[in-house]
Amino acid sequence: MAKSAARSTSIGKSVIGKSVGKEISKKPATGRPAPRAALTVSRPELLVDGSDAQFRRLVHSLFGFLVRHQTLREGHAAVIGLAGIEYTTLISIRHLSAQGDVHVRAVADHLHLSGAFVTTVTNKLETKGLITKTSHTGDRRRISLVVTPHGAELLERLAPTQAQVNDVQFGCLGTREFHQLLDMVQRLVDSSDRAIALQRYLADTNVKQLSPEAQSIAVARRGKSRKG
Repeated sequence: MAKSAARSTSIGKSVIGKSVGKEISKKPATGRPAPRAALTVSRPELLVDGSDAQFRRLVHSLFGFLVRHQTLREGHAAVIGLAGIEYTTLISIRHLSAQGDVHVRAVADHLHLSGAFVTTVTNKLETKGLITKTSHTGDRRRISLVVTPHGAELLERLAPTQAQVNDVQFGCLGTREFHQLLDMVQRLVDSSDRAIALQRYLADTNVKQLSPEAQSIAVARRGKSRKG
């Protein structure tokens, strides 16, 4: 017991010592500030007094939020014995069904995923008896997705806990803020698709920088090639 406590204390001191050392080593020996890092964004709307510090703070805060939201999603899924994406797909089919017939493309568009990926996930849900797949009466190639009574029962069982957790996570938002956030996130999804297209174009062509006009052309071409 004494040895264990001593070892724990030793480890604690070691960690503290290392962290203190790191703090000290961060200070330049000359006392002069470190050279300013290159800007990671150039749009004036995203700079504050010529600095991208607040933009970096936004990006890293979004990362922190998404990591935590992913943890919560995995937790919801675990309660009903599913993987995170399986739970998300199942509940999406359930809610989309209130608007009418649900098919793979509708789920893919709703979750901003590829149709092939959603097909793979729905196959797993069908195997588990949580959804059924039937050919559309007007188009045999179109598959309708329906949540089974068992799948619905699992979601109903989860709902009370889910509501409490969601209320806490998003309880910091007022009505106006909620709608503003929804609008901003939807626009960010679209702009992120364009950013991904540009990033891939730059990587493929080995071009360092494009003018705004050239960026628009490159993104449009990339988007067409992906659809094709």
